[in-house]
Amino acid sequence: MRESRPFVQEMKFLISPGCADAIREWSRANMSPDPHAGGLAGDEYRVTSLYLETEDFAVYKRRGSFGRSKYRVRRYGESECIFLERKIKTRNRVGKMRSIVDLDEVKWLEHAETPKRWAGHWFHQREQARRLRPVCQISYNRMARLAVSETGPMRLTLDHDLRAAPAREYAFRDLEGAIALLPNQRILELKYKAEIPGMFKGLMQQFDLRPQASSKYRMAVEALCLIS
Repeated sequence: MRESRPFVQEMKFLISPGCADAIREWSRANMSPDPHAGGLAGDEYRVTSLYLETEDFAVYKRRGSFGRSKYRVRRYGESECIFLERKIKTRNRVGKMRSIVDLDEVKWLEHAETPKRWAGHWFHQREQARRLRPVCQISYNRMARLAVSETGPMRLTLDHDLRAAPAREYAFRDLEGAIALLPNQRILELKYKAEIPGMFKGLMQQFDLRPQASSKYRMAVEALCLIS
């Protein structure tokens, strides 16, 4: 089964650990935890993703249509299920198309063909057509909070402990010894449907937040020296 998520507005911010701690407390006082999360506050989980790329790094170089979409294989915590995702971005709007499959089916992506009935068949077709292969694995801890505003659903996430390592196959590896990304910063993301909600306007004003472009994939490619 393939799921399409409608486009939403997205803003990113690089902030200090101290600012992140304050925003974490603010969000826990004003928003609800992600129902799929865990941890002591019920709002945390680990994200691990394999990012796909062409041999000449067309995604990183943002060449043509490669610059508007990323393909990745994502796992949450130690789940035995994974998500095959296509993330599409146009300016500040992002959308997703994804399917959930069993963890042991990730190796099917290495085959020349997959069964048409398989939930990941569409992803495999695009991988083959675009000649995509895994190039790196990125993992991080995420806190996620939700709310509903006058303009619709809204979501706040804080990411920290970002780690990256090269990847050459469809397999999730232990990242011990991986390179740390942004060790002295945190990534804050705000997502909302259309117009920025008043709650987020207040948050940005209170903490003097200014949007800043931030791509975990691009940071990993550069930190790992995957391209000269």
